Amino acid sequence: MIDMKVNAFLERHGFQLNNRSIAVGVSGGPDSLALLHYLSEQRERRSLRIIAVHVDHMFRGDESYQDALFVKDFCGKRGLPFEMKRVNVPAYMEETGLSSQQAARECRYAFFEEVMDKHQLEYLALGHHGDDQVETVLMRLTRGSSGAARAGIPFSRKMGPFTVFRPFLCLTKRELEEYCSENSLEPRIDPSNQKAYYSRNRFRKTVLPFLKEENPGVHEHFQRFSEELQMDEKYLLELTRKELNKVMKKEDRGVTIHISSFREMPMPLQRRAIKLILNYLYNDRPASLSAIHIEKIFSIIRNPHPSGTLDFPSGLRIIRSYGNCQFTLNPPERQSYCFEISGPKQLILPNGDLIDAQLLNDAHVRDISNYRFIVDLEETGAPLYIRTRKDGDRMSLKGMKGSKKLKDIFIDMKIPLGQRDEWPVVTDPEDRILWLPGLKKSNNEANEQGNRLLLLTYIKH
Repeated sequence: MIDMKVNAFLERHGFQLNNRSIAVGVSGGPDSLALLHYLSEQRERRSLRIIAVHVDHMFRGDESYQDALFVKDFCGKRGLPFEMKRVNVPAYMEETGLSSQQAARECRYAFFEEVMDKHQLEYLALGHHGDDQVETVLMRLTRGSSGAARAGIPFSRKMGPFTVFRPFLCLTKRELEEYCSENSLEPRIDPSNQKAYYSRNRFRKTVLPFLKEENPGVHEHFQRFSEELQMDEKYLLELTRKELNKVMKKEDRGVTIHISSFREMPMPLQRRAIKLILNYLYNDRPASLSAIHIEKIFSIIRNPHPSGTLDFPSGLRIIRSYGNCQFTLNPPERQSYCFEISGPKQLILPNGDLIDAQLLNDAHVRDISNYRFIVDLEETGAPLYIRTRKDGDRMSLKGMKGSKKLKDIFIDMKIPLGQRDEWPVVTDPEDRILWLPGLKKSNNEANEQGNRLLLLTYIKH
């Protein structure tokens, strides 16, 4: 009998069946039918409220519809409430571009939630067993899953206000088939479970028999591995969140991490921190996001070059700029601007900075920093232009021969990448750069002698 094994398994997880309201996902196959029968046999003793839920995915035409009628009949004979829905999953696949398994899962769980909400149920019981666990762990390790995903199928997890649980993870497929036989259950068999183009079926037919030959109780070891990995992962994630909060700053469209502090974290925490950041930024994490993307982030963080940019799926941009790494989702497009000044004026730039232009009379300018610049309008001509930088921009520097690229000036002054495209550039009518406010002046700055002197002051917000 499976009762002792299941009871011990539930007890180990601190899960009490008594007085529960449970939806049971039932396909009509051996696993789910055994689960429905097992729980229904304990209804009175454990005061259970049970509703069987079936979804016809319409992959196999009338054959799958007969599965639904079989489950309905099974429930009717035993006085079990029954809910079913036919969903055109092939059409949903075409609409969404999802694989057959992903599409079926989405449709199935959507109906599960609908039924649970309708009947005010607390739990959803599913018939996954120990062999499923072995297959899942092996499949995920083979395709390169990391973190908690490697642990396979959890015993329980939250699904909105409900909880999914799987009481048969301690059992093998054979034990459930024997249970069906002992209780004269005649489950339906889905022929797609034999088709070799499903990767799970290949693991089931080739790898699992070899492992069971080596150790008939291999499912127990995989279940223990799964549970230990889940516990370790939970602890490491808690530790990661604590350390990440010390080095991360949340912003309007994303987050910024301080690189040197981040790199002081142990590597296992760094990897989990990057995943936490990506999970935080993405509402729906793109399927195309993989371990390769994680490695690219580490590459840009470790690179000795102070600047770099990565563009990720769904509009995520990652910018390394000196000591910081910024993650921004759907960053605004670069906003170029060009304003004119011909006399006294206060100009507020799009980023909130201000350029104040005042006629210079006889007063002596005491502040000779790069935040002030004197222009002789008779020499330069008018209007002056305040614009954003262009590709190839160069300027002469006060006290130096020749010219220098604005790009190199920004690098020398360690201006973050995100600020360079919005930094004001002041030019004369011929587009010669006179002043890079706050950073550098050109040789064209006037002294305090002249008839039409304009004093420009740069004020950062």
